[in-house]
Amino acid sequence: METGLRKWIIVITIITSTIIELIDTTIVNVSINTMSGNLGASLEDTAWVITSYAIANVIVIPMTSFFAEKIGRKQYYIGSILLFTIASAFCGFSHNLLELVAFRFLQGIGGGALLSTSQAILFETFPAKERATASGIFSLGIIIGPSIGPVLGGYIVDNLSWQWIFYVNIPIGLLAAFLCFIYLKPTKKSTNGRPIDWLGIFLLAIGVGALQVVLERGQTDDWFAATYILVLSLVSAICLSVLVWWQLKIEYPVINLRVLKSTTLSISAIMTFVLGFGLFSAVFVFPLYSQRIIGYSAFQTGTMLLPGTLMAAMISPFLGKILQSGIRPQYLIILGFGMSAVFGYLMSGSNLETGGAYFFIPLIFRGLGAALLIVPLTALAVSELKPSEIPQGAALNNMMRQMGGSFGIALINTYIAHREAANRTALIAHVTASDPLTLQRRQSYIANFMAHGSTYLRAAQQSLGALENMVVRQTFLMSYMDAFFLLAILNACCIPLVILTIKKRAVVKSGKVEIPDAH
Repeated sequence: METGLRKWIIVITIITSTIIELIDTTIVNVSINTMSGNLGASLEDTAWVITSYAIANVIVIPMTSFFAEKIGRKQYYIGSILLFTIASAFCGFSHNLLELVAFRFLQGIGGGALLSTSQAILFETFPAKERATASGIFSLGIIIGPSIGPVLGGYIVDNLSWQWIFYVNIPIGLLAAFLCFIYLKPTKKSTNGRPIDWLGIFLLAIGVGALQVVLERGQTDDWFAATYILVLSLVSAICLSVLVWWQLKIEYPVINLRVLKSTTLSISAIMTFVLGFGLFSAVFVFPLYSQRIIGYSAFQTGTMLLPGTLMAAMISPFLGKILQSGIRPQYLIILGFGMSAVFGYLMSGSNLETGGAYFFIPLIFRGLGAALLIVPLTALAVSELKPSEIPQGAALNNMMRQMGGSFGIALINTYIAHREAANRTALIAHVTASDPLTLQRRQSYIANFMAHGSTYLRAAQQSLGALENMVVRQTFLMSYMDAFFLLAILNACCIPLVILTIKKRAVVKSGKVEIPDAH
């Protein structure tokens, strides 16, 4: 426990580290079109810049408590910041997509360790009676990071180059590492002789990585018609199945799955997965929609996300205190999922004429929904665990949020591609030579082109191109609206799960909400 100026220097340093880690989960989203063009890669391939980072996060997060114990928390934390910073520099230096994806993966290995370790350091910095405040401060970083990423990324892409979205991490990372070296108390390495579960680490990395490749490339390569998709699916299924068996069998697993015997933690993990799915998918889909359909710049897209983020930032520090006062976390979670569902539903109703003012209310709902989910879900997840199990339970919960984001981006990308094919087929069926509306629209195009100097034959050819552009734009619009509606459904479906976890009474102990076991 720290006091005075030293405590707040540690808090600011830790939250800054958390924010830059989470900024990098979304800062690429608004620049993905620019990267795709500069690197000569397709949009689907360039999406690997996002998903490789998320995969690395998912792999390393459940191992953080294990490595922090083995290496020493301070040493592991500073090493992770330096790895994140160095990898950021090499991301900017990358000359092709393969290099960029590889260094993004290394960046994610360093960044993923910051998330859970930051939370543990914050809890140690505050006394027990102020743990609720620590939870609120930590949630502030989780909300601000993914949401401010598009704003910062948009400004950088519009005014500099995409490489600078990585270079900005360098001075911040070096300063954070220096402050941690000066102000964090040294921690000793574990001397209990606990063996490293190398097999568990290998199975987790291969299983999750293979599954992510299947999700990312399945739609592009016709799923199981491609041999490598079939092979990777089998590899993933085998590795993850063996991983579960192995982690339950050995005495010192890298992931303590035994804590999932808590029904509340298991259900919370599912809901946290959906939270991650919606949190990261929304800031992936919205920039693509606003730039490709509405025609906004990257910076304009980012600034539209800012009001909701500011609203979330305003209420986050108070949510921990609200929970500590005795309010059941389930009530806040239900409200959070409800607001997130409203966001998806309202976004699914926009059209080609929708202006920026329309997005204000839905994005406010998104920000408030995220704030009302992050802190209460963390409190609910660990509420039935023993003190010795809380670090592993929190790590699993963080892993599920990042996994939801990783899988969410891949699945929503695949879903959009699937809906594009279906929506285009449906639209083309009505664009025929015998359709009166099509003929009327084509004649108006021809007249417009002839008024601007084209011959009739030239105008007729141009009108076909204009019709095609109209179909393509409407196809993209319908597909993005389908994606937003899917997010609404997923969030709404979580509300019954929350109701299952409601107990007869809540007990507040030691600065956190604890809910008695109902079994």
